[in-house]
Amino acid sequence: MRVPGPRSLYRATAVAEMATWTLLLLAMALKYGGVTAALMPAAGGVHGFVFLCYAAVVVAVWIDGRWGVGRGLLALGSAVVPYMTVPMERALLRRGEPAPRWRVLEEAGRTSATDRLLRTVLRRPRVSALAVLVAVVVVFSLLLRAGPPTEWFSR
Repeated sequence: MRVPGPRSLYRATAVAEMATWTLLLLAMALKYGGVTAALMPAAGGVHGFVFLCYAAVVVAVWIDGRWGVGRGLLALGSAVVPYMTVPMERALLRRGEPAPRWRVLEEAGRTSATDRLLRTVLRRPRVSALAVLVAVVVVFSLLLRAGPPTEWFSR
């Protein structure tokens, strides 16, 4: 199994995040328009899961591209604003980012702990994908247990 390069992986998750915003906003319109609330749990769940996947990809691309804190946080934050992940992806692409290939796999001498961790993840894609999936499912489950964000501080 070959892992897609950072550019194509980032693009795919940015587009998926944008698509799930559409599902979520549609479900919200139906709910608050008095039509039905039945779609909210599914749309919210799918959107939340893709959001967490997008965040995991952003962190990997951040490490590989040696982004500064500002750029990394901006990429993460773009998922909070509806439809912002694709303009963010396009802005990065104009700058030639993310790279088409994983630098941590091609460059020797990168010895930071985050580089070594990312290199290990990319060299063992099946095991790593399973581990990331389990981590996302655990976080997702904890968030589901916590309830809707609108209720987090009202208890």
